[in-house]
Amino acid sequence: MNEFTKRLLTSIVILIITIFFLFSESFLFAFFLVLTFIFTSREWINLSSNHNKLILVSGITILILSFTAAFFLQKKNLNYFILLILISIFSDIGGYIFGKIFRGPKLTKISPNKTYSGMFGSYFTSFVVGILYIDYVSVNSIFIENKLSFLHICLLIILISSINQLGDLLISYFKRLRGFNDTGNMLPGHGGFLDRIDGLIFSILAGWILINLFIL
Repeated sequence: MNEFTKRLLTSIVILIITIFFLFSESFLFAFFLVLTFIFTSREWINLSSNHNKLILVSGITILILSFTAAFFLQKKNLNYFILLILISIFSDIGGYIFGKIFRGPKLTKISPNKTYSGMFGSYFTSFVVGILYIDYVSVNSIFIENKLSFLHICLLIILISSINQLGDLLISYFKRLRGFNDTGNMLPGHGGFLDRIDGLIFSILAGWILINLFIL
């Protein structure tokens, strides 16, 4: 089975499981988050083992805050939470597809597979999907209540996509330092849990901070 097929099948399974727990009762979603946190934190501990304790503790702290944010967002503002997830997912998908098709100059030495065309794809697909979702489920009521314009919505999508990409690059940086291709091998075609949700961890945390600071 080639890498693309494994990646596709794994993505479908992950999507089905995630949707099930995302729309489940809070205690089931909490169970799902705890399991994911355990696997992800183990991978981070392994990835950061050659560095000082500050980096290790900082990473675990970010994971705790992000998973806590996910729990409260699912409970209190599911539509907004789904918006954050969609922006992050399609930022990854757009980067992967555009990078594979158009290739072009490398974006950074931190992650050799990242290209400028991939970065454009990340912004393009996440922006289109984000706008369509907002229009479809009337998430715009969140923005109307806070008197945010269409420009603010566009900037939010670009910001979340940027944070997702930076989170991806940050984990890639630590993988490069350790000489790792992946953070684990539990997800065929993707590597580890941290490989799959690296950008999403930071996106959810940023989205949670924004909504709690009444920016949204």
